[in-house]
Amino acid sequence: MARSDRCPHHPHSASTEPPGPEDLYADPPPWDIGRPQPAFLGLAEAGAIRGRVLDVGCGTGEQALMCADLGLDVTGIDLATRALRTAEDKRRRRDRAARFLHWDALKLADLGETFDTVLDCGLLHVFAADDRAAYVDGLRAVTRPGSRYFVLCFSDRQPGEWGRVHKLTKSEIETSFAEGWRVDSMDPSTIDITTDPDGIRAWLVALTRT
Repeated sequence: MARSDRCPHHPHSASTEPPGPEDLYADPPPWDIGRPQPAFLGLAEAGAIRGRVLDVGCGTGEQALMCADLGLDVTGIDLATRALRTAEDKRRRRDRAARFLHWDALKLADLGETFDTVLDCGLLHVFAADDRAAYVDGLRAVTRPGSRYFVLCFSDRQPGEWGRVHKLTKSEIETSFAEGWRVDSMDPSTIDITTDPDGIRAWLVALTRT
């Protein structure tokens, strides 16, 4: 998860100071399930993930490596070097072609690259409104008309307190992507976690760059 120094989504965070990216991976976090999230695996099996792929907030790399399994050109970015080391270890063990970069998701434009598909597993919901707007600006910078963006994020239907996560409503998501994007679908989904067999209530959102 990139840029987690501002708004971490660790559910048991009790500190008044946001932990840095490394703190989130000092122990395996609940969202690090050792396999792709089923929602993204479904997208892959449906052929929705195509072309050059950017996985923002890639963590230990399961979504990125899933794309590499499909033979896609994939780059994963995150600020947590511990997570990126794990991703690189997985890549070597599985003998897959994937690129992992230590990069801030709020500086996507500085990549100087464009992608056909962007995957976001649990990053959008860590941003407060201002950072969310900056992040969406960056997404526009690394995509072209017709590019797809798929995000799996906390839903406002999820009960309880979850650290500094912003449980997003449909309206908040639609407003965030009102300029330069078309919302193709926004479906109830689940984020699998290791600490609860029922997972987290989420939105799986598919958007197209216009």
